[in-house]
Amino acid sequence: MTSTPTRAAELPPSAPERSAVYVPGTWARRAAAALSFRNIGAVYVWLVIVVLFTVWAPDTFPTTITVKQVLNGNAVAGLVALSVVPPLAARVFDLSIAFTMSLTSVLTAHFMVSAGLGPGTAIALAMTAALLVGVVNGIVVVVLRVDSFIATLATGALIQSLITMVTNDSSITGVRLLAEPFASIAQLDAGGVTLPVLYLLLAALAIWFLLEHTATGRRLYATGFNADAARLQGVRTDRLRFLTLVASALLSGFAGVVFTASVGSGSPTAGTPYLLSAYAAAFVGATQLRAGRFNAWGTVLAVLLLGTGITGLGLATSAQWAASLFTGSVLIVALVLTGGRIALPAVLRRRARTRPDPSTSKEIR
Repeated sequence: MTSTPTRAAELPPSAPERSAVYVPGTWARRAAAALSFRNIGAVYVWLVIVVLFTVWAPDTFPTTITVKQVLNGNAVAGLVALSVVPPLAARVFDLSIAFTMSLTSVLTAHFMVSAGLGPGTAIALAMTAALLVGVVNGIVVVVLRVDSFIATLATGALIQSLITMVTNDSSITGVRLLAEPFASIAQLDAGGVTLPVLYLLLAALAIWFLLEHTATGRRLYATGFNADAARLQGVRTDRLRFLTLVASALLSGFAGVVFTASVGSGSPTAGTPYLLSAYAAAFVGATQLRAGRFNAWGTVLAVLLLGTGITGLGLATSAQWAASLFTGSVLIVALVLTGGRIALPAVLRRRARTRPDPSTSKEIR
């Protein structure tokens, strides 16, 4: 019995030609989709905020000094926000980032001021502690199968006890923290823009490349969307989740070192204000650029949006509670309009389609 060979003529001869034919309006549709509110809604909200504060504080807000203040003042917040992006991409929560940041902040100051170690050694030891935190988180979450939300919160409580033991809840200060070369880690600038801004850009670039242009990034997203299906496809989901927790601890720990170099002291509560804002920026960023996916540049955009508003309120001499009100309001609006995909018009359209026609619904008598 002989098999019939497959004939090339059976394939549509015009298939290659159709793929190469230019379709009018393709690029226009792509540009419209890229610039749509659904894709970059936070950018338009950001522009509205800029215009609002330009009118409100015309003498102080629309200046290059304000731009530098927004960039420099939110670089550390951006680093902390980026630290949660890889775990969230794999559907893992790391609530210990704030405590890890505080830990590296006080350990760096302690080793330099109390132990008399050099900046390089102190930073290396502090980052080793951050690495251990990431490993412990990985073991508890991945090996012991404890829910990441609860596990990392418990780990954070243990870290806080260690911080209290080292500092007695007091900031560690010293002349060495204000002197070179340690202070230059955060205070060295080029044209008024400090080094932490460069750290933020490099971290965002690295995470963007990892998630968007590597097989590991695709596996991370697959793990986050459906871990069971990814596991059946041969993805080592447990290893990926473990590594994201380690990476999160290292990046948040580095943010603690930068914070200490910036303010010149090791604070036992250095990371506390950054926890909520980090997750807020990450979730708002997930509605931008790569809708439905946690991504680096969307997170940076969200951080700068919030930072611009808070800076504007400070320059406009508003009340102290205005910053919290602004942050909460912007987050709700951004999540409703972009994350919710403006669902109301779609609901109204569906109701209009399902509404019975009056001419056909009359009773036949």
